[in-house]
Amino acid sequence: MKPTEGSTVIGKSVTIRGEITGSEELYLDGKVDGKITLTENRLTIGPNAEVHAELHVHDIVIFGRQEGSIFSSGKVELRQSSQVLGDIEAARLSVEENASVRGKVSLSGREA
Repeated sequence: MKPTEGSTVIGKSVTIRGEITGSEELYLDGKVDGKITLTENRLTIGPNAEVHAELHVHDIVIFGRQEGSIFSSGKVELRQSSQVLGDIEAARLSVEENASVRGKVSLSGREA
């Protein structure tokens, strides 16, 4: 999985404790413990990522491990290697075979 051109990248050797906010796409392949807010943009959690955070995003694609609630005004995509432990509130949800979800899912069916 390669980050899209123009997105900010946090590599797999980086650990962040705290809050991340921004107004551009973010590709995260490291470790985060805290909160991530990208309400107008896409977050991609890479295959090496371990995220323990509450997420407020527009769209999200998960390849790695996410622990915490996800609030998405757009689409949540869980790829086959993903593991999610937490509730999901989103407009739309896509789950590939072998993706793992443990939590409550609430879908509005329309983007904000």
